[in-house]
Amino acid sequence: MEESLPLSVIHVNKSLLFINRLHTLFHSIALSFLFYYRLTFFFQHSKTIQTPFLPYFLVFSSEIILSFIWFLDQAFRWNPITRSVFPERLPENNKLPNIDVFICTADPTKEPTLDVMNTVLSAMAMDYPHEKLHVYVSDDGGSSITLNGMKEAWRFAKWWLPFCTRYRILCRCPEAYFSDSENEREDFSENVEFVTDKSMVKQKYEAFKESIMRVKRDTIGITGQNHASVIEVIQENNSGDEIEQVKLPLLVYVSREKKPSRPHNFKAGALNVLYRVSAVISNSPYILVLDCDMFCSEPNSARQAMCFHLDPKISPSLAFVQFPQKFHNISINDIYDSQYRSAYKVLWQGMDGLQGPLLSGTGFYMKRESLYGSYKTKDTDFEVQEYVGKSNEFIKSLKQNSIPNLVTVGNALPIEETLLLASCNYENGTKWGKEVGFLYGTVCEDVHTGIMLNCNGWNSVFCDPPKPQFLGNSTTNLNDLLIQGLRWSSGLLENGLVNICPLINCPLRRMSLLHRFCLANITSFPLYCLPLWCFALVPQICLLSGTPLYPKVSEPFFFVFAFIYVSAQVKFLLEVLSTGGTFRKFIIEQRMWMMRTITCHLYGLLDCLMKEFGLREASFMPTNKVKDEEQTMLYQSDKYDFRTSNMFLVPMVSLMIINIFCFISGIYRVMCLGELDKMFIQLFLMGYIIFVNYPIIEGIVIRKDKGRISTSVFVTSNVLATIITCALYPLLKKV
Repeated sequence: MEESLPLSVIHVNKSLLFINRLHTLFHSIALSFLFYYRLTFFFQHSKTIQTPFLPYFLVFSSEIILSFIWFLDQAFRWNPITRSVFPERLPENNKLPNIDVFICTADPTKEPTLDVMNTVLSAMAMDYPHEKLHVYVSDDGGSSITLNGMKEAWRFAKWWLPFCTRYRILCRCPEAYFSDSENEREDFSENVEFVTDKSMVKQKYEAFKESIMRVKRDTIGITGQNHASVIEVIQENNSGDEIEQVKLPLLVYVSREKKPSRPHNFKAGALNVLYRVSAVISNSPYILVLDCDMFCSEPNSARQAMCFHLDPKISPSLAFVQFPQKFHNISINDIYDSQYRSAYKVLWQGMDGLQGPLLSGTGFYMKRESLYGSYKTKDTDFEVQEYVGKSNEFIKSLKQNSIPNLVTVGNALPIEETLLLASCNYENGTKWGKEVGFLYGTVCEDVHTGIMLNCNGWNSVFCDPPKPQFLGNSTTNLNDLLIQGLRWSSGLLENGLVNICPLINCPLRRMSLLHRFCLANITSFPLYCLPLWCFALVPQICLLSGTPLYPKVSEPFFFVFAFIYVSAQVKFLLEVLSTGGTFRKFIIEQRMWMMRTITCHLYGLLDCLMKEFGLREASFMPTNKVKDEEQTMLYQSDKYDFRTSNMFLVPMVSLMIINIFCFISGIYRVMCLGELDKMFIQLFLMGYIIFVNYPIIEGIVIRKDKGRISTSVFVTSNVLATIITCALYPLLKKV
C-alpha cells in the first residue's frame, strides 16, 4: 500500500488563477482602448502642428514595447502551481541512484577558499548514502590553494560527517552551524556526550580554518588562463584519530587545461569537463550543480529531488529539478532586491505549471542522459566520435546509459583518459557546447541549455520547500549587483536575439505556446531599457515646452490611463504581499527595477550588439565574494552604497536631476498657467519617479558617510543632464 502512494503532489490555488486571469482580461481591454486613443489621436492630428511627431511617436512606441512584454509576462500567471514531496516514501538506501556533485570555482582571491570548502563539506555531508555521492570540484584558476584546501577539507570531513550523522544535524555547513547557536538540536543540548563531541569538532574546525589561512598565506599558485590539466582523487591513509571509521563520498579535484589562445567557454566549459571526467570515474545517472558559495543548508535536497526523478509518471521526460537560489546574508528589508522574489515566487512557479522552469545556474539535480543530445541517433563509431570526441572510455560510459563505473578510492583512476577529457583541444571538431552538454555562445549558459532542453522535449520541475535547501552569499553592494546584472542582461539577449528566438525557433509540437511566451519574456526583458529611458526623458522635457502627451483629466480617456497604472500597481502589490513582502518591499523592487533597467540592461543590450558585430569579445568576471565590513555595515543599515562605477551612477543621477528640474517647472506651469488639467499625467509620472528613487536624492543632499554620492559625480551628472536637455528640447518642443 505504501508503494502506491505518490512521491509528490501538485497544489493549484484556484483563487489565484481566477484573479490572475480576470486581471489579464481587464488590463488587456484597457490596453486596447489606449491603442485606440493613440491611433485615433495620431490620425486626427497628423495634418496639424498641435503635437510634434517625434515625442508622440517615441511615447507610443514605448507603450507598445511595454504592452508586448506585459502580454508575454501573463503566461507566467496563467497556471502557477506549487509542489509537496514525500521523501519518506522513497526506496531504501541501497536502491537509490548515485549522484555526482559539480562545484565550480575560478578565482581564490574573489571566491575565498574557506567558503568553497564549506560548500564542499556541506555537499559531502548530505543525508544520502555516502557511497552513492561523488563530489567534483572544478578549479578554473589552476590554484594549488584550492587543491590544498580540498585535502584539508577531506581530513576535517572524517570528523564532521560522523558528527552530523550521529546527532542528525540539520545545518551541515560547518561555518553556518558553528556561527548560529539555533542550529543545535534541543533534544541534544543537555546531552553531555553531544556537548563534548561538539566542542571537539569545533576545535577541529578552528584548526581546519587556520590551516586554510596558512596555505593561502604561504602558497603562490594562481595560474589563471594558462595551466595544464590536473586531476586528483583526494585521499590519504587513515591517521587513526577519527571519531569512528566512516566511508566518505568520493572527492575529486579537477583543473582543466587552459591556454590563452584557446576559448574556454567560461562556466559551461568547466561543467562540460566535469561532465566528461565524472563519466569515466563514477558515471552517476544524476548530477547536482552548485556554485562555490551555495552551500547545502538542509541535508535533504537529494531525497526531495529523487521524489521527482524516481516518479514513473514524471521521470521519462524530466531533465532536472530546480531549487530556488536563496541567500543567508540578506538584510531584513533587502534594499538591493537580492532574493529575486518575483523570479522564484511568480515566474518559476508559473513556468512549473507549463513545461517547467529554466536552469538557474546552481541548485539543480540534472539527469545525465538529458545532456547527451542526439547521441542515440548516431549509427557508427565514427559518427559517435565526431559527435562527442575520441575518448573510448567516455563513449563506453554513454553506452552504459549511466551505469556507475565504480571507480572509487583505492581503485585505479584512468589518469590518461581523464587528462585527455580535460584538455583544451578535446572538443575540437565535436558537438560539445552546440548539441552535447552545457551549451556555449553566451555567459548565461544555464538559460541557453534550459531552452534547448525544452526544445528537445524535456521538462523540468521547480521544488521550493518551506526551508531553503541551498543558501548562498549574495552581493551587498550596488556596484557588484549592477556588474552582475550587466552580464546577465547581455547573456539573456544573446539567447533571445542571437542563439535562439523562443517565439520562432522552438518547435511547437514539443513546447506549448504559453511556455514559449515565458521563454521569450525572460530572454527579452532587458529591452525594458528602451521604453524606460523614453519615459524618464521625453514626457519631462515636453513638459518644459507645454507639450501634452496624455489626455486631459477632464477627458474620458484619462480614466483608461489611470486604470492601467492602478491595475498594474495593485496587482504587483498583491503579489508582493501574498508572498510575504511588505509595502516597503513593493517600493524597493520597483526602485531596483528602475536602477537595473536604465543601467545594466542598457549596457547589456549594447554589449550584446557589440559582440554580435564582432566589436568585442565575450568576457566573464566572477562576482567578488570577499566580505567588506564597511559595505556590509551600510547594507545592514539599509543605506545604498553609491561607491559604484560612474558608468552606472552618472546616468541614474542625471535622470534624477532632469526629473527634479522638470517637476519644479511643472509645478510652476500648474500654479501660474493653470495647466494641471492637461499636464497632470506628466507631472504625476515625474513625482512617481522621484518618490521611488528618493535614496538617490538622499545620497546627494543628506548623507555624509562614505557611501554617499560624491561631489564629482554630482557635477558630472549635472553636465550630462544639461547636455541631454539642451539636445532634446529643440527636437521635442511644441512647434
